[in-house]
Amino acid sequence: MSGRTIKDEMMKKITILIMMLMIAMAVDAQKYMTKSGYIGFYSHTPIEDIKADNNQAAGVLDISTGDLVFQALIRSFKFSKALMEEHFNENYMESDKYPKASFKGKITNPGSVNFSKNGNYEVTVEGDLTIRDVTKKISVKGNLEVVTGGINGTSKFNVVPEDYNIKIPGVVKDKIAKTLEVTVSMKYLPVGK
Repeated sequence: MSGRTIKDEMMKKITILIMMLMIAMAVDAQKYMTKSGYIGFYSHTPIEDIKADNNQAAGVLDISTGDLVFQALIRSFKFSKALMEEHFNENYMESDKYPKASFKGKITNPGSVNFSKNGNYEVTVEGDLTIRDVTKKISVKGNLEVVTGGINGTSKFNVVPEDYNIKIPGVVKDKIAKTLEVTVSMKYLPVGK
């Protein structure tokens, strides 16, 4: 092979490598993630209000497909009273046996969101919510806010503890609502940033 042919071959290989890297970067640009998403729940009864917050939820949003997943470690939920947190982890959630809750679903109307234009967009998300190894299909309304450098996702919906085999002892039954309000707030950043 002449020096010119070797040089031409090298240039072709470098060009192909650069093109592959650009394609990979474009694919990654479609995915957004967070490791510090918020999931909280609230229970109101005439006897007592209970609130728990978790700021360590991990989530991924793929804007090319509308796929959405997140998971939260149960022990990361924090309560205002240590005793509530202990009962939550040991008695109700059995967090050693069932360490995480997760959601895997899809935005059903991704075409209604212009991911290249800042603004607020209403979305519907459907998928599987898993708590204590019990998986239920859910459909919830939410909001995506496209901002410079990221996407903020929020939603509020209700969960019935009994649907996920969470047993509430009779002694405290009147202190815990039959339906809990769940709040989700995720600040997604592009993968690689």
